[in-house]
Amino acid sequence: MSTLLLKLAGPMQAWGDSSRHTRRETRQEPTKSGVLGLLASAQGRRRTDPIEDLARLRFGVRVDQPGVLTRDFHTAIRWRDGVSMPLSYRYYLADAVFVAAVEGDGELIESLADALRRPTFPLYLGRRACPTSEPVFLDVVEESLEESLTKAPWAASDWHRKQLGRHVSLLAYMDAAAGCAGEAVHDVPLSFNPERRAYGWRNVAEFSVRQDNPDGHDEMDFMSLLGG
Repeated sequence: MSTLLLKLAGPMQAWGDSSRHTRRETRQEPTKSGVLGLLASAQGRRRTDPIEDLARLRFGVRVDQPGVLTRDFHTAIRWRDGVSMPLSYRYYLADAVFVAAVEGDGELIESLADALRRPTFPLYLGRRACPTSEPVFLDVVEESLEESLTKAPWAASDWHRKQLGRHVSLLAYMDAAAGCAGEAVHDVPLSFNPERRAYGWRNVAEFSVRQDNPDGHDEMDFMSLLGG
């Protein structure tokens, strides 16, 4: 099996898996449906095209820079007739950076890598209001999903690294192995067709990746300050 690594970085990202009506939430990490949608766009797939091959890919993501949750009060007018649309609150992650990975058949992974190098359609980080700020393609490795997320270089910004200590722990999430427990998440895309969008469930396992941080500061010993 091969694994494709992606860097997801931009001023704003939004990864909703249960948003409805006038309140559009975002998860704290990218969803499988959002990342597979990005890959489908890179390949030039239409929303009505089959995506079963993408849905079978194992997916994982590492939080290299969590970002800040931001709320936007959203107004819109339907351009065809000038009718005002319902007011809504939309949530985003500002200044976040993630390393995402998909594992699968080598031929499919290589085709996805080629598409990311020369995407057919513009690439967005969850919503159209969230373009990427850097190339998305990172690497293709012959490693498992967990190994690739553990070994991939830390993608956080220099200013973020300097705010942290000499050693950090990065949270990571991946499709749980069959029969293993995990958080149930409703974000496996079955169809992107606007007339009948459909999603399935998956179990998500959490793990952490230890990362040395030469740019970080020495962590303060609060107990010594208290005389402990």
